[in-house]
Amino acid sequence: MKAKLLLLLLFVTSSIIAQDKKEIRDFFWGPKDEFKKANSIPDKWKNESAVFIHKREHYNYHKFGASVTYTSAIRKRVKLLDQAAVTEFSQFSYKNKFYSNKAYGTVWRRGTNFVGVKVVKPDGKEIEIDTEKEAKEVNGEQKLAIPNLEVGDIIDYYFYSVEPFKSVYDYTFAAVETPLGDVYPTMDLKITLETENDFFVNFNTYNGAPALKQIPTKSSGERSYELTEKNIEKNEFPRWFYPYAEMPCYKFQVIFARSGKFEKLADGFLSESEKEIKKTVAKEDIYDYYNKKFVPDGDLGPIKDFLKGKSFASEEEKVREVYYFCRHEYYTRYIEAFVVNDAKIFYPFEYYGGNPIFFSREESFINYFMYFLKKNEIDYDIIVATPRYNGSIDDLLIQGNVTKLIRVNTKNPVYLEYFSPYTSADQIDYSVENSKAYVLEVSKGKRVTDASTVVLPSSTYQENNYKTKTTLKLDDFTGFKVKRESSYLGHLKENEQKEKFNFYDFVYEDYKKYGTTQLLEYVKNKKKKEQYTNELNALINKMKDKQKEAFEKSAEEEFEFAVEDYKLEIKNSGRYGKKSALEIEENFNVKDNLIKKAGDKYLIEIGKMLTAQIEIDQKEKDRKNNIYMVYPRSFDNEIILEIPAGYSVSGLEKFNKKVENETGGFTSKAEVKGNQLIINTNKYYKNYYEPNANWNKMIAFLDAAYQFTQEKVLLKKN
Repeated sequence: MKAKLLLLLLFVTSSIIAQDKKEIRDFFWGPKDEFKKANSIPDKWKNESAVFIHKREHYNYHKFGASVTYTSAIRKRVKLLDQAAVTEFSQFSYKNKFYSNKAYGTVWRRGTNFVGVKVVKPDGKEIEIDTEKEAKEVNGEQKLAIPNLEVGDIIDYYFYSVEPFKSVYDYTFAAVETPLGDVYPTMDLKITLETENDFFVNFNTYNGAPALKQIPTKSSGERSYELTEKNIEKNEFPRWFYPYAEMPCYKFQVIFARSGKFEKLADGFLSESEKEIKKTVAKEDIYDYYNKKFVPDGDLGPIKDFLKGKSFASEEEKVREVYYFCRHEYYTRYIEAFVVNDAKIFYPFEYYGGNPIFFSREESFINYFMYFLKKNEIDYDIIVATPRYNGSIDDLLIQGNVTKLIRVNTKNPVYLEYFSPYTSADQIDYSVENSKAYVLEVSKGKRVTDASTVVLPSSTYQENNYKTKTTLKLDDFTGFKVKRESSYLGHLKENEQKEKFNFYDFVYEDYKKYGTTQLLEYVKNKKKKEQYTNELNALINKMKDKQKEAFEKSAEEEFEFAVEDYKLEIKNSGRYGKKSALEIEENFNVKDNLIKKAGDKYLIEIGKMLTAQIEIDQKEKDRKNNIYMVYPRSFDNEIILEIPAGYSVSGLEKFNKKVENETGGFTSKAEVKGNQLIINTNKYYKNYYEPNANWNKMIAFLDAAYQFTQEKVLLKKN
């Protein structure tokens, strides 16, 4: 009986899946497919690599009882015009099944992807690929090779994803943000969005993209929307460019809330009714949303203990020191525990008491610091900003695109942001620097009472600085022994810390600084403690081996040649103050790369010790877009070559360069002092933004820096 029932269930399930496949296929390729015979492209695009004849994006949000189903799909019909396009579209990778991270339980978590692919030959013959039969599983993914694809073919394919899950309360779906255009020209674009009651939609278009239109539906509880456009030129995505700042684009997010109660709890800016599309977020929306989120709260006992017996020169100094202490007390103190838990060495969190406090979100950090500032009668505001790459705060639509900061209104304002192991007091996230933001004004340290606007401070290229001293000693005229001493400040410091540090590089430093108890000291059982210690040490040693390999690889990528016997030592972490530099010393050998023998002379490619520089090719020189920098920055390099006894150097004039203008500059100077050739360089980018009209001025100093790396000196006997 059980066997018969199982067979029946399998038969029914197979029948449903087969029916779903047919319906999905017909959704794109059925009788209503108006692009089935569309095979030609405009003459203006015949020299492109490929052209999208038709591109369709589809999103559907549906509920039934406690279950919710999210469907997303895309179809592309592509004309392949050269071999590069044939190669690109000759293989697809995807997963048949996946588990939703939106669900709870087990039954409702499983999602399914459906894939369809067909090739249309120039004579109109269609070859549909049996994706189930032809796809091969490799490392949990399906790999589908498209055989006999040729220039002139059309490949027509779709991906259709169905993701069911349970949600009794509310759920905020991931935002969709994308330029209208693609890397290839698009003849016809259609985006469809279907929702129903209890689904709130934020949707808007920018920079000249067409508006979303509502399509009539049979039911008042259902809603359908559509965005269409034709003849879209391809997008260029050059370096130093923010697409959402200039390109026609659209952004949307759907938020599910079953009732008014959950609408108030929803994680986003909602319209008054799900029947209305929310297109803009006003100052009042910002105030209403965050007024509910930010409430002074927390246990200040640890801060009181930390402050006992301490005095400070100013309120600014006090705030900074409390910030760094809290970064450890509520953040880095638990990093070791997360590592131990992930490695399954033991379950560590029981050792921290019944309710350990870990700040996992911006809101937790802000509410706690609000309470500290309130109790200490220190005036402050909350800053709400959005990264410059998202466009202006005036176009804010997605709550997840918001960055929150605290501005402490001391004599010299102190800006504080949610912790990372490397954040500095006084340093604003570079993505929101120099941008318009909202200020949530706080009355008497308690509640948000109003919102106004402000332009956030900028940093300078002098503040974001990398300085290095590289000493070269000839090794039997076949290579160099290299010592490189580097220091980083500003945003360059934080980026380098993220790359160079692992948890043991900062966690144990904080333990030592603040005298807190290390995780393993909580373990009282000697046998267990010894076991856990050995396992953790083994894990750290393994991490250090991988870290060393990563450092060596990073150095080779930086110089673009091989290095040997690489060693790195962190001299100062730079983690306890904006003006405290990250200091690193590297030692390595370079073999058979930079020295060429010419009779009794040696040609040395010393310019390459500047590290690889940007080479602007002709395509980049013809840039049409404006330039968006992450932040102003500067790079100071000193290269010292120890000249062997009995030798002299020539060719120094090529290392004396000077190109400076309002966008930045590159200068270099070479001279011999005693037995040392000393070369100093300075390269800097002045601004966050440059209009396209200034691009040639930037190219001037970028080319000078690149040309420096191609220069050589001649080492000859006296």
